[in-house]
Order: sequence, then structure tokens, then C-alpha cells
Amino acid sequence: MDKVVPGLRIFLILTFSSFLIFIFDFFNLLDIPKKISFYVTNPISFGVYKTNQNVSRQFYFIFASRKASQENKALQEQLGQLLSENANLNRQLAQSQAMVSQFQHLDPKTYNLIAAHPVGLSRYLKIDKGSDSGIKIGEAVVFEENFVGKVTKVERSGATVQTLMDPDSKIAAFSQGLEGRAKGVLLGQFGTDLLMDKILHEEQVKVGDLVYSEGTEGYLPRGLILGKVIQVMDRQNEVFKQAKVKPVFDIGDLDLVFVIEE
Repeated sequence: MDKVVPGLRIFLILTFSSFLIFIFDFFNLLDIPKKISFYVTNPISFGVYKTNQNVSRQFYFIFASRKASQENKALQEQLGQLLSENANLNRQLAQSQAMVSQFQHLDPKTYNLIAAHPVGLSRYLKIDKGSDSGIKIGEAVVFEENFVGKVTKVERSGATVQTLMDPDSKIAAFSQGLEGRAKGVLLGQFGTDLLMDKILHEEQVKVGDLVYSEGTEGYLPRGLILGKVIQVMDRQNEVFKQAKVKPVFDIGDLDLVFVIEE
């Protein structure tokens, strides 16, 4: 009974207190305490609200940054793959165009051509086809109707080509222009120019004339372009005159060459 009475007292006190609060509020007697409580607690509530917003923004920024980083990495991988595929397609297209162009200049019914990629150029040109592809020493290497050089060394998967520019290169040649033609020997030189030697004084050779192969070497077809005359050196006190010749293209720019198979 003693335990029940204190509990009842507390209940009655709480009930009476609630009733008093209701009455005071009904007659607007609690407006001042409410305003005081509002002014006291409002800054705290606003601070909690702003803190919550800042924390939420920070978590969102971290999440968004991580997601953007992952998406950026995925896009970079896709871009790299697309660039690689595009490069392969461009390479295949260039090779196809080179093949078509080559067959337009040298009839495949007349010449058996083996396509090869240049893989190095110093004194000699290195190509990526060798004996496994049927290439042999002494075969001519061409680009369209231009003579590039002669195969001098063959391995299973590669070959070495002596170019026109090599000092040991020596080819029977003739020039052809509007004013006539001239015969001579085209010699390789150190540098970027060639020398056409043994030209008779009475034969006509002018700057701008194209120089072609005579075809007397056996491995080299007649009529391949060797270069263009850029200077004529006519010395009357010498038996022959000479002409400087420049190739019409840069070997270093070629992506594909063709070996004329015997």
C-alpha cells in the first residue's frame, strides 16, 4: 500500500501539472516562456541543421568524386581502345590504298609483288619480310613505279635493302625530258642527292627531267623512276658531263614497300 500511494501521488501531480499547463496555454499565459525558449533553442537547432547539411554535402561530394573518378577511368580506357582501333583501321586502310595504287602502277599479272613494312632505316633499309615469305637476295624493292633499292641480305623474317642513296649503289639510267634524253650511270652518294655520271655532252639533260632505270641489271625492270634532275654540271674540258638527281620521295615516309619476286 505504501508503494501504491507514492505512485498515485506522482500521477496526480503530473496530471495536475499538465492541466495547469493546458489552462495557461489556453489563456496565452505561456507566450513569453515560449518566446524565451525559442530564442534560446533556435540557434542551437539552426546550428545542428547547418552541420547536418555540411556533413551531407561532404558525404555527397566524396561519393560523387569517387563515382566521377571511376567513370573517368572507364571513359579513358574506352577512349584508348577506340584510338587503338582507329589507328589499326587507318593502318589497314592505308595499306589497302597502297596495294591498289601499287597494282595500278605495276601490273600484278606481269610482276609478283610481296608487300613488306619498313622497320628501320640507317645506311640500309630493313623490312619485315624474309625467306619465309619467299624473298631472295638481288630482288628489287619498289614503291608504286619508283625504285627503292635491292635486297642484299635475307633472314627468315626480315631482309636488308641497299637503297639508291647507298655509296655502293650503281644503276644504268636514262633521263627523259621535253628536249630529249640522255644515258648515264646513277651513283649513290652520301647525303640526300644522287649523281648521274657518264653523260655524253651532245645528249640533252635539263633540270626537272625524270631519271629512269635502263633495266640492264637483270633484277631491275626498265622504266622505274629513280629521281629528278636538280642540277646539270657541264664541263667542256671533261669527257662526260654530270647531273645531280634527287629522289622524288623520302624513303623514311614510306609505310609499305613491295619486293618484285623473281
